[in-house]
Amino acid sequence: MTEGRARPFIVAIDGPAGAGKSSASRLLAARLGFALVDTGAIYRAVALAAGRAGVALDDDGPLERLLPTLAIRFAPPPGPGASQRVFLGAEEVSEAIRTPAISLGASAVSARPVVRAGLLDLQRRLARASENRGSVLEGRDIGTVVFPDADLKIFLTASESERAHRRWLELHARGDPSTVEQVLAEQRRRDRDDSERAVAPLRPAPDARLLDSSHLGLEAVVEMLAREVEARLGARPR
Repeated sequence: MTEGRARPFIVAIDGPAGAGKSSASRLLAARLGFALVDTGAIYRAVALAAGRAGVALDDDGPLERLLPTLAIRFAPPPGPGASQRVFLGAEEVSEAIRTPAISLGASAVSARPVVRAGLLDLQRRLARASENRGSVLEGRDIGTVVFPDADLKIFLTASESERAHRRWLELHARGDPSTVEQVLAEQRRRDRDDSERAVAPLRPAPDARLLDSSHLGLEAVVEMLAREVEARLGARPR
């Protein structure tokens, strides 16, 4: 970042699985010309790498030693409307990190203090180093831990049944045979793990704006967020 240049405008979008954070964050970043930092993808990549290396997801020593060896990076999406690509070293793992097993693995490793501490600096550097005028970060503790001084904090949620249905549609489109009931059971487990973990539990920041997307289309959510960001950018000291 050029010396004297203002820090990029930081948008923190937190919320439970299936609330629409990833899709809303991707479209918001594209609309505003912001960088996108998918922190959930970072934890998923760690879970994938740990599994491949035979490292137990609750074994802090080996996890701590594994982290410095991982080269996790993002690349632009292959086309309009697509998600950005995720790489682990030279390998693209965009699809490999989106399985139900990796979802649970990401929740497990994210509960380990050594992992959260080891990835905190990476998440902040990716957002602050952006040459864009802003960065959108989505996850579960962005507004509470990663960027407590974010310019805009959103806690995006939806009803339990709506979140499970959305996730089932996503998996079904990929050919995953999971039933809605299985997806709901996995979601409840993940919600419990994320909310009850001792380190950086899932919860809204005190100054976060709560947005329930149960009865809102994706376009409506993005429109509301974009208007809020533009209003705050206009009022931001230059």
